[in-house]
Amino acid sequence: MKRLPVSDPFGAAADPAMPWLAAVLDPVEAMSRLQSACTRFIDEAAELCAIRVTRHKPGRRCVVEYDFESKRGPPSHTPGQRQAKFTLLGKVRAKGLDKRTPQLLEALRRAGFEADSADGISVPEVAGMIPEFRMWLQVKVPGIPASDLLAQPNGAELARRIADAAHKVHVTPIAPERNHTIADELRILRDRMSLVAQIEPGWGSRLERVLEGSERLGNSLVKPEFCGIHRDFYPAQILVDGQRQWLLDFDLFCKGDPALDIGNFTGHITEQSLRMFGDANALADREHAIEDRFVELCGEETRLRARAYKTLTLVRQIQLSTEFAERRPFTERLVQLCERRLEL
Repeated sequence: MKRLPVSDPFGAAADPAMPWLAAVLDPVEAMSRLQSACTRFIDEAAELCAIRVTRHKPGRRCVVEYDFESKRGPPSHTPGQRQAKFTLLGKVRAKGLDKRTPQLLEALRRAGFEADSADGISVPEVAGMIPEFRMWLQVKVPGIPASDLLAQPNGAELARRIADAAHKVHVTPIAPERNHTIADELRILRDRMSLVAQIEPGWGSRLERVLEGSERLGNSLVKPEFCGIHRDFYPAQILVDGQRQWLLDFDLFCKGDPALDIGNFTGHITEQSLRMFGDANALADREHAIEDRFVELCGEETRLRARAYKTLTLVRQIQLSTEFAERRPFTERLVQLCERRLEL
């Protein structure tokens, strides 16, 4: 095998909690495992061209991409076509091989989320599993993250289409193994606020009031009929390729309130608006578009719950903003926004 470019900007190969990552990034070792695990995609005509780490959370997770060229190529995302180049995306987990998520993706594709679905709503295809690497692989799909498109002039129209995609997940007859209740949501917020208090001890009383207001809001919600939800539904989880939407990262799929997905999505738009434009309401028409379409599909009683989950998402974003240098300047403004929304 010729010398291949291997990009590891995070130094993942030296992660002591995942010592097998060195083999994951070794072209010879990786190709041998990939050929055995992904026989539908990799044959004698396929050549490994590059390896790169795109995400790494030390001691927990890693995402690795393998670029291939092939004389024949795997099945294209467009029926009847073949690709000369393709990429397999491998997800590694320190605590063990994640079998649940690839099985869920395969079930979703059988339930109408295949690559050429008539409604233009799809999930990526699973390529295989490598237990020795604690890795499963999927075909990397084309598209632009919805987070990059919602701010464009047709962003409201895209937001309505995204509501359709969320609804398709909610009505799909797949029984999740796990439940997520409002009590779980509030427990996460308590954990997150304690982390912020350690960073900003002077905000202790403010954060406590925000948490108390969040608990009042959460406990006031009428319990809905639960269904399968994405639970990590936000703009970067959707790749838009023309009229097709690819839904990504179903790791947290569970049974819960469908309004949580919409509230989580609109909360992320608000936070993005604050960072991009200095105005939390800059993309409010996009938020209204996805909320209104969701209400059309599910009934007016879902609107208040979606707005409540938007507020709880913004409270969670307070802590998330402390993890990224570019977001840290907006942490206090997020606190102020949550105080206003909780009427504190």
